[in-house]
Amino acid sequence: MMDTAVFLAVLAAALLHAGWNSVIKVGLDRYSSVLLLALAQGALAVPIMPFVPLPSADAIPWIVAAALLHCGYQLFLVQAYTHADLSQAYPMARGTAPLIVTLVSAIWLGAAPTMRELAAILAISGGVLALSLERSGGKPMNRKGLFYALGTACFTASYTLLDGLGARVAGTASGYILWMMALNAVLMAVIAGTMRGRAAFARLPAAGLPGVAAGAMSLGSYWIAVWAFTQAPIALVASLRETSILFAILIAATVMREPVSHKRWAAAVFIALGVVVVRL
Repeated sequence: MMDTAVFLAVLAAALLHAGWNSVIKVGLDRYSSVLLLALAQGALAVPIMPFVPLPSADAIPWIVAAALLHCGYQLFLVQAYTHADLSQAYPMARGTAPLIVTLVSAIWLGAAPTMRELAAILAISGGVLALSLERSGGKPMNRKGLFYALGTACFTASYTLLDGLGARVAGTASGYILWMMALNAVLMAVIAGTMRGRAAFARLPAAGLPGVAAGAMSLGSYWIAVWAFTQAPIALVASLRETSILFAILIAATVMREPVSHKRWAAAVFIALGVVVVRL
């Protein structure tokens, strides 16, 4: 079950997630955008650390493992965008992850969803996955794109489960997420420097305030999500987070005045129905 406060908080996190995806369009390539977000999150997390409780020592392995998984997610996401269209790869990755989390939670964690929760998860994930079926330029997703999109989904599911359990071990969702984000930023900086040298960081200052704003919204979004993981079933929270795509569709249609196809509106309806089922 999910009480009203957690439900509204996760929807707010989803809105923030959609917001940073809209703001991040600052002219950077995908690799630079992902690196920018990681570094911005870490830079914002560090000055807040003294004001939140320290995670317990038992959580250190969880924090390190989660930071590594987040790096894997970020690198696979870049590859997914390289080999497939964003409009196909992103929904495939985000729609599949909650299904993996649900399956793993039921089999290994003994946290099987109720029939109502399962219906909500299937409706939301089904709506998100439906968006990936739209052909980009009349072409289906190629094999490499599909591989990296599904790999991204596996990393997303893995860090979701690890963060949900790790935050509980840490005894503080805030301390856990801030230390994990800071470590992830350091790891991504090392990886970027190793792979691309100074050139990896050369274009980042051009992002300016939009880049910082995107980092702040991204950090806030996942901070709320990790807290919610400690308050409600991880699989249900993971699924409800994906309503960010519903908000992204609404932002595209109303704020950016972008055309939205009938298929996308139909998918949005399925996602919205899943949200309704959560609250029935």
